[in-house]
Amino acid sequence: MQNALPEAAVERFRGDLQKLIPADGAQLGVAVSGGPDSLALLLLSNCAFPGQCHAATVDHQLRAESAAEAAHVAEICASLGIPHATLTPTKPITGSIQSAARAERYALLDVWAVHNGLDAILTAHHADDQAETLLMRLNRGSGTAGLSGVRSTNGRIVRPLLHWRREELADIVRRAGIEPIFDPSNDDERYDRVRIRKAIADTDWLDPVAMSRSAAALSESDAALGWMADRLFAERARQVDESIVLNDPLSLPLELQRRLLVRCIEALDGTWQVNGPDVQRLSQMLRTGGKASIGRLTVRATPDSWEFAPAPPRRKN
Repeated sequence: MQNALPEAAVERFRGDLQKLIPADGAQLGVAVSGGPDSLALLLLSNCAFPGQCHAATVDHQLRAESAAEAAHVAEICASLGIPHATLTPTKPITGSIQSAARAERYALLDVWAVHNGLDAILTAHHADDQAETLLMRLNRGSGTAGLSGVRSTNGRIVRPLLHWRREELADIVRRAGIEPIFDPSNDDERYDRVRIRKAIADTDWLDPVAMSRSAAALSESDAALGWMADRLFAERARQVDESIVLNDPLSLPLELQRRLLVRCIEALDGTWQVNGPDVQRLSQMLRTGGKASIGRLTVRATPDSWEFAPAPPRRKN
């Protein structure tokens, strides 16, 4: 294995990470599946911040090869002098496999980071991933929040490669003389992401790096809208016994009306999960002076307010 990477690539990575977190002296967790993207992240992190890296591989136990793949990553880490852990779920992953595996992966990585006193968990999402996410969500009619794509930071999770191309990362791994692992699900066209990935590859005028910049700009816009909604909620929402009254919502732009609607529901019903179509439907109904139920609440419009209250108990037959 060749340890030296191009100095320009290492310095570029160092700068990208330091824009996101104060990385010098930080204890950095690196999520490594063994694929070319995460191996490139491991190599760049180790060269840019030597002695600061810890690696983890999540074995979802969904394929017969997964244990051997995790062992392969452990060997690579040992050759680089990087501590490595293999993380496994406590129970089988069921349901929607991709989304359930993702949730389990982040939960396991978070526990690992806390146990090892890590300051951040680096993941290898890159510009091509961001372009795929953006197109998938455009195709589903997402709003500003969804079109923000993959965030560069989200709690302890940090994604320093969002302006790097997939091929750049693969080249780093080739130069290092490391054999990456290829997950066959990445070629399974039953998944939307795989079909969109192939469509991007066949369309030479699409620029994933430019699309990643657009997603970052949308993320900033979404954060600004969230900041304004927080201020308006503090100014216009008041608690009345077990209810919330939102004053004068119709004087606001539609997007802020919808965000305040969500905040009022979440403040009274912590079990409710945001659903875009439900929010659109309820928002339209309230603007026309109606009344409806959502989650565990009833919501009604008056001439100058929206009122949110716990739904009355259902009658027993």
